[in-house]
Amino acid sequence: MRAFPNFLKIKDRLVVVTGGGTVAARRCEIALRCGARVSVFAEELGGDFADVGRNPDLVHHARAVTPEDLRDARIVFCAADDAEADKAVHDMAREHSRALVNVADTPSLCDFTMASILDRAPLAIAIGTDGASPILGRMLKAKLETEIPASFGRLADFAGERREALEEVMPRNADRLRFWEQLMDGPIAEMVLAGRNDEADRAFKAELNRIRDGGSKASRGEVYLVGAGPGDPDLITFRALRLMQRCDVVLYDRLVSPEIMTLVRRDAERIYVGKARNDHTMRQEEISQLLVDLAKQGKRVLRIKGGDPFIFGRGGEEIELLAAHHIPFQVVPGVTAAAGCAAYSGIPLTHRDHAQACLFITAHGRDGKVEADWPAMLRPNQTVAIYMGLNLLPVLMEEFVARGADPDMPAAVVDNGTRENQRVVTGTISTLAAKVAEAELKGPTIIIVGSVVTLHEKLDWYSGGAEAITAGETR
Repeated sequence: MRAFPNFLKIKDRLVVVTGGGTVAARRCEIALRCGARVSVFAEELGGDFADVGRNPDLVHHARAVTPEDLRDARIVFCAADDAEADKAVHDMAREHSRALVNVADTPSLCDFTMASILDRAPLAIAIGTDGASPILGRMLKAKLETEIPASFGRLADFAGERREALEEVMPRNADRLRFWEQLMDGPIAEMVLAGRNDEADRAFKAELNRIRDGGSKASRGEVYLVGAGPGDPDLITFRALRLMQRCDVVLYDRLVSPEIMTLVRRDAERIYVGKARNDHTMRQEEISQLLVDLAKQGKRVLRIKGGDPFIFGRGGEEIELLAAHHIPFQVVPGVTAAAGCAAYSGIPLTHRDHAQACLFITAHGRDGKVEADWPAMLRPNQTVAIYMGLNLLPVLMEEFVARGADPDMPAAVVDNGTRENQRVVTGTISTLAAKVAEAELKGPTIIIVGSVVTLHEKLDWYSGGAEAITAGETR
Protein backbone atom coordinates (compact mmCIF):
# COMPACT_ATOMS: atom_id res chain seq x y z
CA MET A 1 0.00 0.00 0.00
CA ARG A 2 1.11 3.57 -0.64
CA ALA A 3 -1.23 5.19 1.88
CA PHE A 4 -2.57 4.19 5.29
CA PRO A 5 -6.30 3.38 5.05
CA ASN A 6 -8.32 4.73 7.94
CA PHE A 7 -11.76 5.91 8.99
CA LEU A 8 -11.47 9.30 10.68
CA LYS A 9 -14.13 10.31 13.21
CA ILE A 10 -15.10 13.97 12.67
CA LYS A 11 -18.46 14.17 14.43
CA ASP A 12 -18.83 17.67 15.95
CA ARG A 13 -15.39 18.63 14.63
CA LEU A 14 -14.76 21.63 12.38
CA VAL A 15 -14.21 21.04 8.67
CA VAL A 16 -13.25 23.98 6.47
CA VAL A 17 -14.03 24.00 2.74
CA THR A 18 -12.93 26.67 0.28
CA GLY A 19 -14.81 27.01 -3.00
CA GLY A 20 -18.40 27.22 -4.12
CA GLY A 21 -18.52 24.76 -7.00
CA THR A 22 -19.39 21.11 -7.49
CA VAL A 23 -16.30 19.64 -5.86
CA ALA A 24 -16.65 21.89 -2.82
CA ALA A 25 -20.32 20.90 -2.48
CA ARG A 26 -19.45 17.20 -2.54
CA ARG A 27 -16.78 17.73 0.13
CA CYS A 28 -19.30 19.56 2.31
CA GLU A 29 -21.89 16.86 1.77
CA ILE A 30 -19.71 14.00 2.90
CA ALA A 31 -18.41 15.93 5.93
CA LEU A 32 -21.98 16.73 7.01
CA ARG A 33 -23.00 13.09 6.62
CA CYS A 34 -20.21 12.23 9.05
CA GLY A 35 -21.58 14.70 11.63
CA ALA A 36 -19.03 17.48 11.20
CA ARG A 37 -19.53 21.23 11.56
CA VAL A 38 -18.72 22.73 8.18
CA SER A 39 -17.56 26.24 7.33
CA VAL A 40 -17.46 26.96 3.61
CA PHE A 41 -15.66 30.01 2.27
CA ALA A 42 -16.65 31.36 -1.16
CA GLU A 43 -18.09 34.59 -2.50
CA GLU A 44 -21.03 32.65 -3.93
CA LEU A 45 -22.30 29.08 -3.68
CA GLY A 46 -23.26 27.34 -6.92
CA GLY A 47 -26.35 25.32 -7.68
CA ASP A 48 -24.82 22.14 -6.22
CA PHE A 49 -25.24 23.70 -2.78
CA ALA A 50 -29.03 23.93 -3.18
CA ASP A 51 -29.66 21.04 -0.78
CA VAL A 52 -26.36 20.99 1.13
CA GLY A 53 -26.67 24.67 2.04
CA ARG A 54 -29.86 24.04 4.01
CA ASN A 55 -28.09 21.88 6.55
CA PRO A 56 -27.96 23.74 9.90
CA ASP A 57 -24.41 22.46 10.50
CA LEU A 58 -23.10 24.32 7.44
CA VAL A 59 -22.13 27.98 7.68
CA HIS A 60 -21.38 29.98 4.54
CA HIS A 61 -18.82 32.78 4.74
CA ALA A 62 -18.88 35.04 1.66
CA ARG A 63 -15.24 36.01 2.03
CA ALA A 64 -11.73 34.63 1.89
CA VAL A 65 -10.57 32.26 4.59
CA THR A 66 -8.16 33.58 7.25
CA PRO A 67 -5.60 31.85 9.48
CA GLU A 68 -7.95 32.23 12.44
CA ASP A 69 -10.68 30.33 10.56
CA LEU A 70 -8.31 27.38 10.19
CA ARG A 71 -6.92 27.21 13.69
CA ASP A 72 -9.38 24.65 15.12
CA ALA A 73 -10.12 22.78 11.90
CA ARG A 74 -9.75 19.00 11.78
CA ILE A 75 -9.82 18.87 7.97
CA VAL A 76 -9.31 21.55 5.33
CA PHE A 77 -10.59 20.96 1.80
CA CYS A 78 -9.12 23.29 -0.83
CA ALA A 79 -11.62 23.12 -3.69
CA ALA A 80 -11.78 26.60 -5.23
CA ASP A 81 -10.92 25.26 -8.71
CA ASP A 82 -8.04 27.76 -8.80
CA ALA A 83 -4.58 26.23 -8.45
CA GLU A 84 -2.95 29.33 -6.99
CA ALA A 85 -5.79 29.99 -4.53
CA ASP A 86 -5.87 26.37 -3.40
CA LYS A 87 -2.10 26.34 -2.93
CA ALA A 88 -2.32 29.51 -0.82
CA VAL A 89 -4.93 27.96 1.48
CA HIS A 90 -2.85 24.79 1.69
CA ASP A 91 0.19 26.78 2.81
CA MET A 92 -1.90 28.78 5.28
CA ALA A 93 -3.30 25.60 6.84
CA ARG A 94 0.19 24.16 7.13
CA GLU A 95 1.40 27.21 9.01
CA HIS A 96 -1.57 27.97 11.24
CA SER A 97 -3.31 24.66 12.02
CA ARG A 98 -2.81 20.95 12.56
CA ALA A 99 -5.56 20.06 10.13
CA LEU A 100 -5.32 17.35 7.51
CA VAL A 101 -5.37 19.05 4.12
CA ASN A 102 -6.81 17.87 0.82
CA VAL A 103 -6.29 19.89 -2.35
CA ALA A 104 -8.67 18.84 -5.13
CA ASP A 105 -6.93 17.21 -8.11
CA THR A 106 -3.45 17.83 -6.65
CA PRO A 107 -2.30 14.60 -4.93
CA SER A 108 1.15 16.02 -4.20
CA LEU A 109 -0.40 18.56 -1.81
CA CYS A 110 -2.74 16.12 -0.09
CA ASP A 111 -2.35 14.57 3.35
CA PHE A 112 -5.03 12.14 2.22
CA THR A 113 -6.96 11.40 -0.94
CA MET A 114 -10.71 11.03 -1.30
CA ALA A 115 -11.99 7.49 -1.66
CA SER A 116 -14.92 6.21 -3.65
CA ILE A 117 -17.35 5.35 -0.86
CA LEU A 118 -20.02 2.70 -0.67
CA ASP A 119 -22.24 3.86 2.18
CA ARG A 120 -24.23 1.24 4.02
CA ALA A 121 -24.06 3.03 7.36
CA PRO A 122 -22.71 2.00 9.76
CA LEU A 123 -20.98 -0.23 7.21
CA ALA A 124 -18.76 1.74 4.85
CA ILE A 125 -16.46 0.58 2.10
CA ALA A 126 -13.84 3.01 0.82
CA ILE A 127 -11.89 2.40 -2.38
CA GLY A 128 -8.74 4.43 -2.89
CA THR A 129 -6.14 4.61 -5.66
CA ASP A 130 -3.79 7.12 -3.96
CA GLY A 131 -5.00 9.69 -6.46
CA ALA A 132 -3.68 7.65 -9.39
CA SER A 133 -7.03 6.76 -10.94
CA PRO A 134 -10.21 8.05 -9.24
CA ILE A 135 -12.19 6.81 -12.26
CA LEU A 136 -11.14 3.24 -11.52
CA GLY A 137 -12.22 3.66 -7.91
CA ARG A 138 -15.65 4.83 -9.05
CA MET A 139 -15.95 1.90 -11.44
CA LEU A 140 -15.20 -0.57 -8.66
CA LYS A 141 -17.68 1.18 -6.39
CA ALA A 142 -20.36 0.79 -9.07
CA LYS A 143 -19.67 -2.95 -9.19
CA LEU A 144 -19.96 -3.24 -5.41
CA GLU A 145 -23.21 -1.28 -5.40
CA THR A 146 -24.85 -4.19 -7.20
CA GLU A 147 -23.29 -6.82 -4.92
CA ILE A 148 -23.88 -5.34 -1.45
CA PRO A 149 -27.50 -4.43 -0.67
CA ALA A 150 -28.42 -1.50 1.55
CA SER A 151 -29.79 -3.94 4.12
CA PHE A 152 -26.23 -4.84 5.12
CA GLY A 153 -26.23 -1.60 7.10
CA ARG A 154 -29.16 -2.92 9.13
CA LEU A 155 -27.22 -6.10 9.80
CA ALA A 156 -24.22 -4.13 11.06
CA ASP A 157 -26.51 -2.10 13.36
CA PHE A 158 -28.20 -5.27 14.62
CA ALA A 159 -24.84 -6.76 15.63
CA GLY A 160 -23.55 -3.52 17.15
CA GLU A 161 -26.61 -3.10 19.36
CA ARG A 162 -26.16 -6.59 20.81
CA ARG A 163 -22.42 -6.72 21.41
CA GLU A 164 -22.69 -5.97 25.14
CA ALA A 165 -25.42 -8.54 25.67
CA LEU A 166 -23.25 -11.23 24.12
CA GLU A 167 -20.19 -10.18 26.14
CA GLU A 168 -22.14 -10.78 29.36
CA VAL A 169 -22.72 -14.46 28.55
CA MET A 170 -19.64 -15.15 26.42
CA PRO A 171 -16.54 -13.49 27.94
CA ARG A 172 -13.90 -15.05 25.64
CA ASN A 173 -13.22 -12.95 22.58
CA ALA A 174 -12.42 -15.98 20.41
CA ASP A 175 -15.80 -17.54 21.24
CA ARG A 176 -17.60 -14.30 20.39
CA LEU A 177 -15.82 -14.05 17.05
CA ARG A 178 -17.01 -17.50 16.07
CA PHE A 179 -20.52 -16.75 17.31
CA TRP A 180 -20.72 -13.65 15.07
CA GLU A 181 -19.27 -15.52 12.09
CA GLN A 182 -21.93 -18.21 12.44
CA LEU A 183 -24.65 -15.61 12.92
CA MET A 184 -23.63 -13.63 9.84
CA ASP A 185 -23.86 -16.79 7.73
CA GLY A 186 -27.03 -18.10 9.35
CA PRO A 187 -30.81 -17.64 9.55
CA ILE A 188 -30.72 -14.70 12.01
CA ALA A 189 -28.79 -12.62 9.50
CA GLU A 190 -31.26 -13.57 6.79
CA MET A 191 -34.12 -12.33 8.99
CA VAL A 192 -32.40 -8.97 9.45
CA LEU A 193 -31.63 -8.61 5.76
CA ALA A 194 -35.27 -9.34 4.99
CA GLY A 195 -36.44 -6.64 7.43
CA ARG A 196 -37.82 -9.11 10.02
CA ASN A 197 -36.01 -7.47 12.92
CA ASP A 198 -38.46 -8.55 15.64
CA GLU A 199 -38.17 -12.16 14.60
CA ALA A 200 -34.39 -11.84 14.45
CA ASP A 201 -34.30 -10.29 17.93
CA ARG A 202 -36.30 -13.19 19.39
CA ALA A 203 -33.99 -15.70 17.72
CA PHE A 204 -30.92 -13.87 19.04
CA LYS A 205 -32.28 -13.85 22.59
CA ALA A 206 -33.03 -17.57 22.30
CA GLU A 207 -29.36 -18.14 21.39
CA LEU A 208 -28.24 -16.16 24.44
CA ASN A 209 -30.50 -18.23 26.68
CA ARG A 210 -29.07 -21.43 25.19
CA ILE A 211 -25.56 -20.20 25.99
CA ARG A 212 -26.56 -19.26 29.58
CA ASP A 213 -28.01 -22.74 30.05
CA GLY A 214 -24.71 -24.33 29.08
CA GLY A 215 -25.69 -25.17 25.55
CA SER A 216 -22.55 -23.59 24.12
CA LYS A 217 -19.64 -26.00 24.07
CA ALA A 218 -16.02 -25.16 23.45
CA SER A 219 -15.46 -24.74 19.76
CA ARG A 220 -13.72 -27.61 18.04
CA GLY A 221 -10.63 -26.82 16.04
CA GLU A 222 -10.37 -27.34 12.30
CA VAL A 223 -7.63 -27.24 9.67
CA TYR A 224 -7.93 -25.55 6.28
CA LEU A 225 -5.43 -26.95 3.77
CA VAL A 226 -5.35 -24.25 1.11
CA GLY A 227 -3.48 -24.00 -2.17
CA ALA A 228 -2.25 -20.44 -2.77
CA GLY A 229 -1.29 -20.91 -6.40
CA PRO A 230 2.09 -19.93 -7.86
CA GLY A 231 2.12 -16.31 -6.69
CA ASP A 232 -0.38 -14.01 -8.39
CA PRO A 233 -3.05 -13.23 -5.75
CA ASP A 234 -5.69 -12.96 -8.50
CA LEU A 235 -5.46 -16.75 -8.86
CA ILE A 236 -6.72 -17.38 -5.31
CA THR A 237 -10.15 -19.04 -5.24
CA PHE A 238 -13.15 -17.47 -3.50
CA ARG A 239 -13.29 -20.35 -1.04
CA ALA A 240 -9.60 -19.98 -0.19
CA LEU A 241 -10.07 -16.26 0.46
CA ARG A 242 -13.05 -16.89 2.76
CA LEU A 243 -11.09 -19.39 4.86
CA MET A 244 -8.03 -17.12 4.90
CA GLN A 245 -10.24 -14.54 6.58
CA ARG A 246 -11.59 -17.00 9.18
CA CYS A 247 -8.44 -18.60 10.53
CA ASP A 248 -6.99 -18.05 14.01
CA VAL A 249 -3.46 -19.11 13.05
CA VAL A 250 -1.70 -19.60 9.73
CA LEU A 251 1.26 -21.85 8.86
CA TYR A 252 2.97 -20.65 5.69
CA ASP A 253 6.19 -21.24 3.77
CA ARG A 254 8.50 -19.39 1.41
CA LEU A 255 6.48 -20.24 -1.72
CA VAL A 256 3.49 -18.19 -0.53
CA SER A 257 3.97 -14.68 -1.91
CA PRO A 258 3.80 -11.61 0.38
CA GLU A 259 0.88 -10.30 -1.70
CA ILE A 260 -1.13 -13.39 -0.85
CA MET A 261 -0.22 -13.20 2.84
CA THR A 262 -1.78 -9.72 2.99
CA LEU A 263 -5.12 -11.42 2.28
CA VAL A 264 -4.92 -13.49 5.47
CA ARG A 265 -6.92 -12.23 8.42
CA ARG A 266 -4.89 -9.41 9.92
CA ASP A 267 -4.97 -10.53 13.56
CA ALA A 268 -4.26 -14.20 12.87
CA GLU A 269 -1.12 -15.64 14.46
CA ARG A 270 1.51 -16.37 11.81
CA ILE A 271 3.98 -19.24 11.99
CA TYR A 272 6.66 -19.55 9.33
CA VAL A 273 7.45 -23.17 8.46
CA GLY A 274 9.43 -22.52 5.29
CA LYS A 275 11.53 -25.20 3.70
CA ALA A 276 14.32 -24.71 1.19
CA ARG A 277 16.73 -27.26 -0.20
CA ASN A 278 18.83 -28.57 2.72
CA ASP A 279 17.46 -25.81 4.96
CA HIS A 280 14.26 -26.76 6.78
CA THR A 281 12.93 -24.33 9.36
CA MET A 282 10.68 -27.15 10.57
CA ARG A 283 10.66 -30.78 9.49
CA GLN A 284 7.55 -32.10 7.76
CA GLU A 285 6.72 -34.38 10.69
CA GLU A 286 6.86 -31.40 13.04
CA ILE A 287 4.58 -29.34 10.78
CA SER A 288 2.00 -32.12 10.64
CA GLN A 289 2.10 -32.54 14.43
CA LEU A 290 1.79 -28.78 14.94
CA LEU A 291 -1.41 -28.78 12.89
CA VAL A 292 -2.81 -31.45 15.19
CA ASP A 293 -1.73 -29.65 18.36
CA LEU A 294 -3.19 -26.29 17.30
CA ALA A 295 -6.49 -27.83 16.23
CA LYS A 296 -6.78 -29.66 19.55
CA GLN A 297 -6.52 -26.23 21.23
CA GLY A 298 -9.75 -25.31 19.44
CA LYS A 299 -8.09 -23.12 16.84
CA ARG A 300 -9.00 -22.77 13.19
CA VAL A 301 -5.70 -23.44 11.46
CA LEU A 302 -4.88 -22.30 7.95
CA ARG A 303 -2.14 -24.38 6.33
CA ILE A 304 -1.43 -22.44 3.16
CA LYS A 305 0.90 -23.78 0.51
CA GLY A 306 2.21 -22.51 -2.80
CA GLY A 307 0.56 -24.10 -5.81
CA ASP A 308 -1.78 -27.00 -5.07
CA PRO A 309 -1.39 -28.88 -1.77
CA PHE A 310 -1.90 -32.27 -3.42
CA ILE A 311 0.67 -31.81 -6.20
CA PHE A 312 4.12 -32.23 -4.67
CA GLY A 313 2.93 -30.22 -1.67
CA ARG A 314 2.87 -33.09 0.87
CA GLY A 315 -0.65 -32.09 1.77
CA GLY A 316 -1.73 -35.72 1.76
CA GLU A 317 0.75 -36.53 4.52
CA GLU A 318 -0.55 -33.70 6.67
CA ILE A 319 -4.21 -34.61 6.42
CA GLU A 320 -3.43 -38.29 7.00
CA LEU A 321 -2.28 -37.36 10.49
CA LEU A 322 -5.30 -35.10 10.99
CA ALA A 323 -7.61 -37.93 9.99
CA ALA A 324 -5.83 -40.28 12.40
CA HIS A 325 -6.60 -37.83 15.22
CA HIS A 326 -10.21 -37.32 14.04
CA ILE A 327 -9.63 -33.61 13.44
CA PRO A 328 -11.94 -32.05 10.85
CA PHE A 329 -10.28 -30.47 7.84
CA GLN A 330 -11.08 -28.90 4.49
CA VAL A 331 -8.94 -28.98 1.36
CA VAL A 332 -9.00 -26.12 -1.13
CA PRO A 333 -7.16 -26.80 -4.39
CA GLY A 334 -4.92 -24.16 -5.90
CA VAL A 335 -3.50 -23.46 -9.34
CA THR A 336 -0.50 -25.75 -9.48
CA ALA A 337 2.80 -24.15 -10.45
CA ALA A 338 3.13 -25.98 -13.77
CA ALA A 339 -0.27 -24.82 -14.97
CA GLY A 340 0.12 -21.25 -13.74
CA CYS A 341 3.69 -20.75 -14.95
CA ALA A 342 2.97 -22.31 -18.32
CA ALA A 343 -0.09 -20.13 -18.85
CA TYR A 344 1.71 -16.92 -17.87
CA SER A 345 4.64 -17.72 -20.15
CA GLY A 346 2.55 -18.58 -23.18
CA ILE A 347 3.58 -22.24 -23.21
CA PRO A 348 0.53 -24.54 -23.49
CA LEU A 349 1.15 -27.77 -21.63
CA THR A 350 -0.87 -29.60 -24.26
CA HIS A 351 -1.45 -28.66 -27.90
CA ARG A 352 -2.88 -30.68 -30.75
CA ASP A 353 0.18 -30.10 -32.92
CA HIS A 354 2.75 -30.70 -30.18
CA ALA A 355 1.66 -32.69 -27.12
CA GLN A 356 -1.29 -34.92 -26.33
CA ALA A 357 -0.13 -35.61 -22.77
CA CYS A 358 1.63 -33.84 -19.92
CA LEU A 359 3.74 -35.44 -17.20
CA PHE A 360 4.39 -33.74 -13.85
CA ILE A 361 7.48 -34.88 -11.94
CA THR A 362 9.51 -33.57 -9.02
CA ALA A 363 13.29 -33.35 -8.98
CA HIS A 364 13.24 -34.07 -5.25
CA GLY A 365 13.36 -37.65 -4.10
CA ARG A 366 13.28 -39.09 -0.63
CA ASP A 367 17.07 -39.34 -0.54
CA GLY A 368 17.64 -35.93 -2.17
CA LYS A 369 18.36 -37.45 -5.59
CA VAL A 370 16.28 -37.42 -8.74
CA GLU A 371 14.01 -40.42 -8.94
CA ALA A 372 12.41 -40.48 -12.38
CA ASP A 373 10.61 -42.91 -14.64
CA TRP A 374 12.79 -42.15 -17.63
CA PRO A 375 10.92 -44.36 -20.14
CA ALA A 376 7.72 -42.46 -19.27
CA MET A 377 9.48 -39.09 -19.50
CA LEU A 378 10.90 -39.80 -22.96
CA ARG A 379 7.63 -40.74 -24.66
CA PRO A 380 6.91 -38.74 -27.81
CA ASN A 381 4.21 -36.09 -28.19
CA GLN A 382 4.13 -35.07 -24.57
CA THR A 383 5.24 -32.22 -22.30
CA VAL A 384 7.28 -32.81 -19.14
CA ALA A 385 6.93 -30.28 -16.31
CA ILE A 386 9.59 -30.61 -13.63
CA TYR A 387 9.09 -29.14 -10.15
CA MET A 388 11.93 -28.13 -7.82
CA GLY A 389 14.65 -28.86 -10.33
CA LEU A 390 16.64 -25.63 -10.58
CA ASN A 391 19.65 -26.84 -8.58
CA LEU A 392 19.75 -30.11 -10.48
CA LEU A 393 19.14 -28.61 -13.92
CA PRO A 394 22.54 -29.52 -15.47
CA VAL A 395 22.21 -33.11 -14.25
CA LEU A 396 18.63 -33.35 -15.48
CA MET A 397 19.44 -32.08 -18.96
CA GLU A 398 22.46 -34.38 -19.23
CA GLU A 399 20.29 -37.32 -18.18
CA PHE A 400 17.72 -36.49 -20.86
CA VAL A 401 20.44 -36.67 -23.54
CA ALA A 402 22.06 -39.77 -22.03
CA ARG A 403 18.69 -41.53 -22.03
CA GLY A 404 18.20 -40.88 -25.73
CA ALA A 405 16.36 -37.53 -25.92
CA ASP A 406 17.07 -35.25 -28.87
CA PRO A 407 19.60 -32.62 -27.67
CA ASP A 408 17.69 -30.05 -29.75
CA MET A 409 14.42 -30.71 -27.91
CA PRO A 410 13.05 -27.29 -26.81
CA ALA A 411 13.09 -26.61 -23.08
CA ALA A 412 12.38 -23.66 -20.81
CA VAL A 413 12.66 -22.51 -17.22
CA VAL A 414 10.00 -20.19 -15.80
CA ASP A 415 11.29 -18.27 -12.77
CA ASN A 416 8.85 -16.66 -10.30
CA GLY A 417 5.99 -17.56 -12.61
CA THR A 418 2.80 -15.42 -12.50
CA ARG A 419 4.54 -12.76 -10.40
CA GLU A 420 5.64 -9.30 -11.46
CA ASN A 421 9.27 -10.42 -11.59
CA GLN A 422 8.58 -13.46 -13.77
CA ARG A 423 11.40 -14.41 -16.13
CA VAL A 424 11.45 -17.04 -18.85
CA VAL A 425 14.59 -18.64 -20.26
CA THR A 426 14.18 -20.79 -23.36
CA GLY A 427 16.63 -22.99 -25.22
CA THR A 428 17.13 -26.67 -25.85
CA ILE A 429 18.01 -29.59 -23.63
CA SER A 430 21.67 -29.12 -24.54
CA THR A 431 21.78 -25.31 -24.04
CA LEU A 432 19.26 -24.57 -21.29
CA ALA A 433 21.49 -25.14 -18.24
CA ALA A 434 24.14 -22.68 -19.46
CA LYS A 435 21.55 -20.02 -20.28
CA VAL A 436 19.90 -20.37 -16.88
CA ALA A 437 23.26 -20.07 -15.14
CA GLU A 438 23.97 -16.91 -17.13
CA ALA A 439 20.59 -15.46 -16.20
CA GLU A 440 21.25 -16.22 -12.49
CA LEU A 441 17.72 -17.37 -11.77
CA LYS A 442 16.95 -17.82 -8.07
CA GLY A 443 13.58 -19.59 -8.09
CA PRO A 444 11.03 -20.83 -7.47
CA THR A 445 11.04 -22.31 -10.96
CA ILE A 446 9.30 -24.77 -13.24
CA ILE A 447 11.19 -26.58 -15.99
CA ILE A 448 9.20 -27.37 -19.14
CA VAL A 449 10.51 -29.82 -21.73
CA GLY A 450 8.76 -30.37 -25.05
CA SER A 451 8.08 -28.83 -28.44
CA VAL A 452 5.33 -26.66 -26.91
CA VAL A 453 8.14 -24.39 -25.70
CA THR A 454 8.50 -23.11 -29.28
CA LEU A 455 5.11 -21.38 -28.86
CA HIS A 456 6.43 -19.12 -26.10
CA GLU A 457 7.56 -16.24 -28.29
CA LYS A 458 4.31 -16.21 -30.25
CA LEU A 459 1.95 -16.60 -27.27
CA ASP A 460 3.84 -14.66 -24.59
CA TRP A 461 0.95 -12.41 -23.51
CA TYR A 462 2.42 -11.59 -20.07
CA SER A 463 5.79 -10.18 -21.10
CA GLY A 464 4.47 -6.62 -20.77
CA GLY A 465 4.56 -7.14 -17.01
CA ALA A 466 7.53 -9.47 -16.87
CA GLU A 467 11.00 -10.02 -18.25
CA ALA A 468 11.40 -12.63 -20.97
CA ILE A 469 14.77 -14.12 -21.90
CA THR A 470 14.89 -15.89 -25.24
CA ALA A 471 17.96 -17.36 -26.92
CA GLY A 472 20.12 -15.91 -24.17
CA GLU A 473 18.94 -12.32 -24.69
CA THR A 474 16.72 -10.18 -22.48
CA ARG A 475 13.83 -8.36 -24.09
